[in-house]
Amino acid sequence: MRIGELAARAGTTTRTLRYCECDLKLLEQIRTLQDFGFDLEETRPFVECLRAGHPEGDTCPASLAVHRRKLDELDALIGQPAAVRETVARQLARAELASRRR
Repeated sequence: MRIGELAARAGTTTRTLRYCECDLKLLEQIRTLQDFGFDLEETRPFVECLRAGHPEGDTCPASLAVHRRKLDELDALIGQPAAVRETVARQLARAELASRRR
């Protein structure tokens, strides 16, 4: 594989990849996590897990902890609009009931 092809697959530049093709898995892991909203610091345990010889970067305790925290964040983000929707739906129901009484 040419370095330009590797850079394209990893979503980075050839200059960044002058190190080694074996780092492709690391780069793909980081890129995927960042695409899912993980910041660079949150990707560190996944990279460390891969570098420790695990075939996947998310099987180590620190990686699992980051996954759990991210799920908690997402649950909170999902819960906020749901709560707002419920409030708006109650207000609408109250307003419709009040308008019928007039």
